[in-house]
Amino acid sequence: MIERPSTGPHRVELEKWIACAPFERLLGMEIKEADEGRAVLTMPFERQFAQGKGLLHGGALVSLADTAVVMAIKSLLPENTHFATVSLETNFLKPVRQGIVTARAWVVRREDRTLWGQATVYDESEAEVLAFTSVFKVAVSR
Repeated sequence: MIERPSTGPHRVELEKWIACAPFERLLGMEIKEADEGRAVLTMPFERQFAQGKGLLHGGALVSLADTAVVMAIKSLLPENTHFATVSLETNFLKPVRQGIVTARAWVVRREDRTLWGQATVYDESEAEVLAFTSVFKVAVSR
Protein backbone atom coordinates (compact mmCIF):
# COMPACT_ATOMS: atom_id res chain seq x y z
CA MET A 1 0.00 0.00 0.00
CA ILE A 2 1.30 3.46 -0.92
CA GLU A 3 1.41 5.88 1.97
CA ARG A 4 0.24 9.33 0.94
CA PRO A 5 1.11 12.56 2.74
CA SER A 6 -1.56 14.07 4.93
CA THR A 7 -3.94 16.46 3.18
CA GLY A 8 -4.91 18.25 6.37
CA PRO A 9 -6.25 19.97 8.20
CA HIS A 10 -2.96 21.57 9.13
CA ARG A 11 -2.18 24.24 11.69
CA VAL A 12 1.03 26.16 11.16
CA GLU A 13 2.68 28.27 13.83
CA LEU A 14 5.12 30.82 12.45
CA GLU A 15 8.20 31.68 14.51
CA LYS A 16 7.20 35.35 14.43
CA TRP A 17 4.43 37.58 13.04
CA ILE A 18 6.34 38.71 9.95
CA ALA A 19 7.77 35.45 8.62
CA CYS A 20 7.43 33.22 5.58
CA ALA A 21 4.89 30.39 5.74
CA PRO A 22 5.76 26.89 4.44
CA PHE A 23 4.52 27.59 0.88
CA GLU A 24 6.53 30.80 0.72
CA ARG A 25 9.65 29.00 1.98
CA LEU A 26 9.04 26.30 -0.65
CA LEU A 27 9.34 29.04 -3.27
CA GLY A 28 12.53 30.35 -1.64
CA MET A 29 11.05 33.72 -0.69
CA GLU A 30 13.06 35.93 1.62
CA ILE A 31 11.75 38.97 3.47
CA LYS A 32 14.31 41.76 3.12
CA GLU A 33 12.22 44.37 4.93
CA ALA A 34 8.68 44.94 6.16
CA ASP A 35 7.91 48.16 8.01
CA GLU A 36 5.42 51.03 8.02
CA GLY A 37 3.16 49.55 5.34
CA ARG A 38 5.95 48.65 2.93
CA ALA A 39 7.80 45.41 2.19
CA VAL A 40 10.56 44.05 -0.02
CA LEU A 41 10.82 40.32 -0.75
CA THR A 42 13.04 38.30 -3.08
CA MET A 43 12.66 34.91 -4.73
CA PRO A 44 15.15 32.93 -6.85
CA PHE A 45 14.17 31.49 -10.23
CA GLU A 46 14.75 27.79 -9.67
CA ARG A 47 14.31 25.22 -12.46
CA GLN A 48 11.24 23.72 -10.74
CA PHE A 49 9.49 27.14 -10.97
CA ALA A 50 9.70 27.18 -14.79
CA GLN A 51 6.76 26.78 -17.13
CA GLY A 52 6.97 24.75 -20.36
CA LYS A 53 8.98 27.33 -22.32
CA GLY A 54 11.54 27.83 -19.57
CA LEU A 55 10.20 31.11 -18.19
CA LEU A 56 9.42 31.76 -14.52
CA HIS A 57 5.84 30.55 -14.00
CA GLY A 58 3.33 33.37 -13.63
CA GLY A 59 1.84 31.71 -10.55
CA ALA A 60 5.19 31.96 -8.76
CA LEU A 61 5.44 35.66 -9.62
CA VAL A 62 1.89 36.31 -8.40
CA SER A 63 2.64 34.42 -5.18
CA LEU A 64 5.66 36.64 -4.57
CA ALA A 65 3.67 39.84 -5.20
CA ASP A 66 0.76 38.70 -3.03
CA THR A 67 3.07 37.69 -0.19
CA ALA A 68 4.92 41.02 -0.38
CA VAL A 69 1.63 42.90 0.06
CA VAL A 70 0.76 40.58 2.97
CA MET A 71 4.02 41.47 4.71
CA ALA A 72 3.40 45.19 4.13
CA ILE A 73 -0.05 44.76 5.72
CA LYS A 74 1.34 42.74 8.63
CA SER A 75 3.69 45.63 9.38
CA LEU A 76 0.61 47.75 10.15
CA LEU A 77 -1.69 45.29 11.94
CA PRO A 78 -1.51 43.85 15.45
CA GLU A 79 0.01 40.38 15.72
CA ASN A 80 -2.33 37.45 15.04
CA THR A 81 -4.85 39.56 13.10
CA HIS A 82 -6.63 37.31 10.61
CA PHE A 83 -6.96 38.70 7.08
CA ALA A 84 -7.06 37.36 3.54
CA THR A 85 -6.81 38.36 -0.09
CA VAL A 86 -10.30 38.89 -1.52
CA SER A 87 -9.33 40.09 -5.00
CA LEU A 88 -6.24 40.71 -7.07
CA GLU A 89 -5.25 41.96 -10.50
CA THR A 90 -2.01 41.18 -12.24
CA ASN A 91 -0.36 42.60 -15.33
CA PHE A 92 2.58 40.61 -16.69
CA LEU A 93 5.01 43.07 -18.27
CA LYS A 94 8.10 41.06 -19.19
CA PRO A 95 9.16 37.40 -19.00
CA VAL A 96 11.74 36.25 -16.46
CA ARG A 97 14.35 33.77 -17.70
CA GLN A 98 16.80 33.65 -14.79
CA GLY A 99 18.05 35.20 -11.59
CA ILE A 100 16.44 36.61 -8.49
CA VAL A 101 13.21 38.60 -8.66
CA THR A 102 12.35 41.33 -6.15
CA ALA A 103 8.88 42.47 -5.11
CA ARG A 104 8.38 45.92 -3.65
CA ALA A 105 4.96 46.31 -2.03
CA TRP A 106 3.02 48.95 -0.16
CA VAL A 107 -0.37 49.51 1.41
CA VAL A 108 -2.22 52.11 -0.65
CA ARG A 109 -5.29 52.65 1.50
CA ARG A 110 -7.17 51.35 4.51
CA GLU A 111 -10.85 51.79 5.30
CA ASP A 112 -12.26 49.96 8.31
CA ARG A 113 -11.53 46.26 7.68
CA THR A 114 -10.47 46.65 4.03
CA LEU A 115 -6.90 47.26 2.87
CA TRP A 116 -5.69 47.92 -0.67
CA GLY A 117 -2.16 46.98 -1.69
CA GLN A 118 0.14 47.25 -4.66
CA ALA A 119 3.36 45.55 -5.64
CA THR A 120 5.82 45.74 -8.48
CA VAL A 121 8.13 42.83 -9.25
CA TYR A 122 11.52 43.47 -10.82
CA ASP A 123 14.09 41.21 -12.45
CA GLU A 124 17.81 41.36 -11.68
CA SER A 125 18.31 44.25 -14.10
CA GLU A 126 15.60 46.23 -12.23
CA ALA A 127 13.20 45.95 -15.18
CA GLU A 128 9.54 45.77 -14.14
CA VAL A 129 8.15 42.31 -14.87
CA LEU A 130 4.80 42.41 -13.03
CA ALA A 131 2.37 45.02 -11.71
CA PHE A 132 0.00 43.81 -8.98
CA THR A 133 -2.94 45.29 -7.07
CA SER A 134 -5.00 43.56 -4.42
CA VAL A 135 -7.71 43.96 -1.81
CA PHE A 136 -7.62 42.33 1.64
CA LYS A 137 -10.25 41.99 4.35
CA VAL A 138 -9.58 41.70 8.06
CA ALA A 139 -11.75 39.02 9.68
CA VAL A 140 -14.37 40.01 12.22
CA SER A 141 -13.34 39.14 15.79
CA ARG A 142 -15.49 36.53 17.48
